[in-house]
Amino acid sequence: MSFRVPICFLFLSLLLAAPQISADESASEAKEKEFVLTLDHSNFSDTIKKHDFIVVEFYAPWCGHCKKLAPEYEKAASILSSLDPPVVLAKVDANEEKNKEIANEYDVKGYPTVKILRSGGKHIQEYKGPREADGIVEYLKKQSGPASTEIKSADDAAAFIGENKVVVVGIFPKFSGEEYENFIALAEKLRSDYDFGHTLEAKHLPRGESSVTGPVVRLFKPFDELYVDFKDFKVEALEKFIEDSSIPVVTVFNNDPSNHPFVVKFFNTLNAKAMLFINVTSDGAEALKSKYREAAEQYRSQGVSFLVGDVEASQGAFQYFGLKEEDVPLIIIQHNDGKKFFKPNVEPDQLTTWLKEYKEGKVAPYLKSEPIPETNNEPVKVVVANNFDDVVFKSGKNVLLEFYAPWCGHCKKLAPILDEVAVSYQNDADVTIAKLDATSNDIPSESFDVQGYPTVYFKSASGKISPYEGDRTKEDIIQFIEKNRDKPGQEQEQAKDESVKQEQGKDEL
Repeated sequence: MSFRVPICFLFLSLLLAAPQISADESASEAKEKEFVLTLDHSNFSDTIKKHDFIVVEFYAPWCGHCKKLAPEYEKAASILSSLDPPVVLAKVDANEEKNKEIANEYDVKGYPTVKILRSGGKHIQEYKGPREADGIVEYLKKQSGPASTEIKSADDAAAFIGENKVVVVGIFPKFSGEEYENFIALAEKLRSDYDFGHTLEAKHLPRGESSVTGPVVRLFKPFDELYVDFKDFKVEALEKFIEDSSIPVVTVFNNDPSNHPFVVKFFNTLNAKAMLFINVTSDGAEALKSKYREAAEQYRSQGVSFLVGDVEASQGAFQYFGLKEEDVPLIIIQHNDGKKFFKPNVEPDQLTTWLKEYKEGKVAPYLKSEPIPETNNEPVKVVVANNFDDVVFKSGKNVLLEFYAPWCGHCKKLAPILDEVAVSYQNDADVTIAKLDATSNDIPSESFDVQGYPTVYFKSASGKISPYEGDRTKEDIIQFIEKNRDKPGQEQEQAKDESVKQEQGKDEL
């Protein structure tokens, strides 16, 4: 059976990482009574159907982030259990084989994944709130209440809108009619992403024209123009307005936690993602930021989103992209297919020109790679991005390739087994056993789908690529290789057969 460490959240985990707590610290938080319900395949469906509102964490016992969340989740559950009505928190070991079907049903791609289930499980939404107890409690109080909060006074508005978040307020002459109903429906749909409010009096609101009677939607935000009004109450148009208006022209990533929700939104967009990393205390920082904003305003409507990151806060990004501090200030653009474009030591006056060349397709993609090994004499050969084609695609050999992460426990267990397999093939010039550190090298994603570690693929000498999903034993891996390999001379025979078929096709025409 194959187990892999999911990596779909690796980048944001690195970018927004917080220190891990130890098992002893977790144990010290344990309570005699557990308020978090433990669910599994035997009781999950029945329990969910009984609740109009329930929160479920899908976790894996080995996951560090899950261990960190556990005491906070339990503390929040104890507080929320005292509400009237109580808010129920539950958990499922999604790594347990008998619970895998539940995890698949709820599209669990990484750990921990937390879902809010409403109306007996009929409506499902992602939990997008904090990971500490007080934040969990406040977020779930809002989520379990009305989708939109009525604002009756200036004090209500000041407390509700605040200074550091996006808030959407509907101004109406009366709380009825198509516009109001569409607004409430959209509030229900987007409630996990934004706070929604409604009022009869625009004068209560801290910014914007106070005499309007509506219907109008006013979106407040802690960046750019601070508020913007919108009057189209068609649901699709209103949703697009909210999504577009809630993204800064330039997202800021630094050590301020209040910026992190906007960083997450930046990485969740479908746009290409341009990132400028600078030393914010350097002499040229302000000039760079000014020119970068000008470029962002020019290109943001052309499918590119923009972020500026402080080097001090961006070590996770540097690790993920394989960047070096001596390249700062630098700009890197990433596409959703993983393709990247890179300009080190960029000057303010170069930004617009470089972006123009990028949009015109004149900038070559950037490849993250470790150095090609000077010696590669171990039984398991080391592959890096810069020699991938030579070792894997162009070698004419049968290649078993492991994509691994240095910190992955399952990878460490597999390593000596692969060594044994490689020794078995040392005298077979047609077979190569190899490994690639997928955290330090780019992967050709069009050929290899690496969603977790370790991931093992086999490429036959004739080019057929097959994932290995068998047991991690020497015997099973060798059996798989022998079943899928091309024997000496077989590749040429296959090519000859293909050529004959093509000629026969021409004759028939």
